[in-house]
Amino acid sequence: MKLIIDCDPGVDDAIALLLALASPELEIVGISNVAGNVSLERIQKNTRQICELAGHPDAKVYPGCARPLLRPLATAEEVHGASGLGGVTLPEPTMAVQPTHGVDFLIDTLMNSAGDITLATLGPLTNVAIALIKEPRLVGKIPHIVLMGGSIGQGNITPSAEFNIYVDPHAAHVVFSSGIPLTMIGLNATHTVMSTPDRIDRIRANDNAASLAAADLLTFYGKDERDHLKLPGAPLHDPCVIAYLIQPDLFEVHPYHVEIEITSSSSMGRTIVSKAEGSDVDNGTHPANANVVLRADAAGFYDLLTQRLATL
Repeated sequence: MKLIIDCDPGVDDAIALLLALASPELEIVGISNVAGNVSLERIQKNTRQICELAGHPDAKVYPGCARPLLRPLATAEEVHGASGLGGVTLPEPTMAVQPTHGVDFLIDTLMNSAGDITLATLGPLTNVAIALIKEPRLVGKIPHIVLMGGSIGQGNITPSAEFNIYVDPHAAHVVFSSGIPLTMIGLNATHTVMSTPDRIDRIRANDNAASLAAADLLTFYGKDERDHLKLPGAPLHDPCVIAYLIQPDLFEVHPYHVEIEITSSSSMGRTIVSKAEGSDVDNGTHPANANVVLRADAAGFYDLLTQRLATL
């Protein structure tokens, strides 16, 4: 599968990149960066550090948008640490970022493709939305977007909104109304995929550099959320996108109609999810515009992640 990854590392993005780079069935055409969990400058550095940790200094990394379409940038250093990779200190990267802007990389690569490159988005959808606005013909060139974002229920940055959608809800609105086939993996699914101490210990037992770094990242990650919600481990969001692409049978998926709230200040960025016209519970008005993941096989997910990290 040819794949472009659009991301904002971030601890869980870093784990997702390691999983992708360890998976031979994925041909990673390029990695575009977008501001989100931390600033774009930090994200570019983190992405290159993770690629080099995985033994892929040949990966192509493209800097994208440094801020959302209309709103000030909201970041999440309290979750990911000041660097975005809290829990580890990695060597300074030696690989360079590419000179092409991430949006132009998306447009040029996808427009010159055979329509066979899947897009995996792990952060705010700013790059993708601007690409679609700048080149509307992309709609016919993207066969599938698999995204981490949204929620059927409560959010994690506000009571209504998940972080990735909240950071740039207007970009999310552009993407969800584009007509491109979408698979949405939201908090309702990722909150079933928790990095418990025993799962982290299994990863650490691989005893290679990538696994040891991943275990340290996951030990640091989401401590406040674990303590506040009294969870056995931190939910692991972004790697679910890569796992879905590799082993979709780990996930239960149903078609829904999803709208993005972009007018209400109290629920900005909420994903309004309703049963779609023609599905088993028909809302009578809206066709499905996304396949929404309802839940995941957490044990199977961590088996996959642990096995793949062992190969790096």
